[in-house]
Amino acid sequence: MNGPGIHLTLAPELRLFAPPSRRVDRVPTATDGASSLGHVVESAGVPLTEVGRLLVDGQEVTVAHVPRAGESVEVFGVDRPQRVDGAPLRFLLDVHLGTLARRLRLLGVDAAYENEDIGDPALATRSAAEQRVLLSRDRGLLRRREIFAGAYVYSDNPDDQLRDVLGRFAPELAPWTRCTACNGPLREADKDSVGDRLEHGTQRSYDVFAECTDCERVYWRGAHHSRLERIVVDALAEFGDGATV
Repeated sequence: MNGPGIHLTLAPELRLFAPPSRRVDRVPTATDGASSLGHVVESAGVPLTEVGRLLVDGQEVTVAHVPRAGESVEVFGVDRPQRVDGAPLRFLLDVHLGTLARRLRLLGVDAAYENEDIGDPALATRSAAEQRVLLSRDRGLLRRREIFAGAYVYSDNPDDQLRDVLGRFAPELAPWTRCTACNGPLREADKDSVGDRLEHGTQRSYDVFAECTDCERVYWRGAHHSRLERIVVDALAEFGDGATV
């Protein structure tokens, strides 16, 4: 780019997307005189899904603003909690976020997940068709124009990923109401009605069951329940806003 020069400042939380040399205040940045500010920000490495307010010489502008010579641009991160307009809050996770998907479902959050790599175009198309917020650690995927909405998952640690998503979007939590395998809703199940799908030891040891209305998977409070309950209790304590286990 050999057009008007501007000075670009990224918010601290956005600087991880930029090369090290651009992680300071007021970085001299060349533009082509025609491209939008949104394009300039993306060229600096920042997905627009992570961008909140844009200030040019102290005045708020949109991503469509075309920078002019000498302007000072400040790029802020999204406000938290982030509102997603146009559809109920639902998520779509890519193939690398399976543990996060299961934890969101454990908390009753609608979280579709592709356990096979179907490719970026198909993921973006599904996000648009089902109006789901696409969660990914792939910046290129989040730059696809056809997605309904998206968010970068900043950590590769499942505990931190869950806190990040819950803190950013503040979804309503309803633990133990969604199938962790397929995302379908759960219903209470009579022991006799699911007995043919249980091992004899499970039938003898447990009396309370739930069943997925979609895939018919059966749930009970087995050996792993205490570990799952800790995830639920911790999430409700920080993000539940009065909800109970």
